[in-house]
Amino acid sequence: MTINIGNYTFDGAHASPSQLADRSGVYAVLGSTMTGLTVVDIGESGWIRTRVQAHDRAPAWARRGLPLSYAALYCDEVARMRIERELRARYNPPCGDR
Repeated sequence: MTINIGNYTFDGAHASPSQLADRSGVYAVLGSTMTGLTVVDIGESGWIRTRVQAHDRAPAWARRGLPLSYAALYCDEVARMRIERELRARYNPPCGDR
């Protein structure tokens, strides 16, 4: 299954981060609302599953009070850094201020 976020096709949305591959790329944490999915956080990592499962911002995701799902766009380091910046600027996620 896939989901479009911005101009990119992500793998997901998955109900658990354990369903993500442990590969390089961009991850999206999504919250389910009455009208669909909303972007809660976007980040990048060399090991997506490991990062999302042990993320320091997970408590902030949970405080949103929405059922969460997870998606990933697998790509190399250069692409993931560029795509993360682009998507964070576009969606301004409520979690993940740096």
